Amino acid sequence: MAERSYDIILFGATGFTGQLVAEYLLERYGSNGELRWALAGRNEQKLEAVRAALQGVKPAHPLPLLTADSSDAEALQTLAASTAVICSTVGPYARHGSELVAACVAEGTDYCDLTGEVPWIADMIKRHQGAAEISGARIVHCCGFDSIPSDLGNWFVQQAMEEQHGVTASRVRGRVGKTRGAASGGTVASLMGVMEDAGRDPALRKLLKNKYCLYPAGENPGPAVKDQTLPVFDPDFEQWTTPFVMALINERVVRRSNALMGFPWGRDFDYDESQLCSSRAQALAISLGMGAAMATVSSSVGRRAMGKLLPKPGEGPDEDARERGFFELFFHAQHPTDPTKSLRARVSGDRDPGYGATSRMLGEAAVSLAKDPADVGGGIWTPASALAPALLPRLEQNAGLQFTLTPTT
Repeated sequence: MAERSYDIILFGATGFTGQLVAEYLLERYGSNGELRWALAGRNEQKLEAVRAALQGVKPAHPLPLLTADSSDAEALQTLAASTAVICSTVGPYARHGSELVAACVAEGTDYCDLTGEVPWIADMIKRHQGAAEISGARIVHCCGFDSIPSDLGNWFVQQAMEEQHGVTASRVRGRVGKTRGAASGGTVASLMGVMEDAGRDPALRKLLKNKYCLYPAGENPGPAVKDQTLPVFDPDFEQWTTPFVMALINERVVRRSNALMGFPWGRDFDYDESQLCSSRAQALAISLGMGAAMATVSSSVGRRAMGKLLPKPGEGPDEDARERGFFELFFHAQHPTDPTKSLRARVSGDRDPGYGATSRMLGEAAVSLAKDPADVGGGIWTPASALAPALLPRLEQNAGLQFTLTPTT
């Protein structure tokens, strides 16, 4: 890639999550260091206000401001041509993200985002995989709470299994433990958008049920497994579990990682995700509540009603709430022949998952794309398949995440 003006352009810097990413990058990397980065959005006055909030009215080294609208293909291509990486927080991505991905693919520019919109990701793969391979653009979706902890957590425990026992696990169970934090307004808007589209399109509903819908073209799917919809007792954790809403994206991303990496965990690899509960009663209550919520957002009337109660895009908790938040996930890797050699990993974060931790994960994914040696060429990648060896230590050193092995009992 020829020398470009910037290492990273943060697109969507005036939104709530975009401002958090900007705040993190400034705190960690400054505005006059080795990382050359800029703020971008569609409104210059709002960008100036964000910069002033971050750096003061007359900073010594002001962050560059760039303008482009998410629907202006020409402006987006100019933006993409000026940087090594575009980091996007502009969602819902099915509404506002397609032109930007196309621009990055055309210019050979690396890209990362926060999307959890499975149908849109599947569409980007179908449209751009071949062209990205040719241009060299590395497109990495799902670089927030969905799906970095799940994708890198599975990768981490698989690495440990191979190092300790010389084998990999064809079955890994992801379990969400203690968590404090609310879903972001952007996540809510994305979910609403997906459900609205699915309500009109039977083919889309079928795609959402397919755990292998993000598999590379031409690859045969692995074991047929349905999404969990009811409470299930997990004998490995000796706890009841209930469906976890982000499993709908995380399970599919982890499966794609396995396929993109050449099936290091086997073509029969099975990964599932659910939430740990303290009792069967709690698991049942959460399952019923989630079922009711999904039924509600499946109708236009229900979505309008829920929309009045849930956070809007651009809304989020204050700094104190973000810093008091936390999360933990566990990954139980089953040894293929000897259950006594099964391993368990814990991934934890010291801020709320939807905002504080997510903004740091996305920021470090962008920096990794910009600064770390590339292990893969162009294409539509997952966090683990594109970045894991370099990104994981970055997350531990800078972003408040920890990846550790923990006893299985």
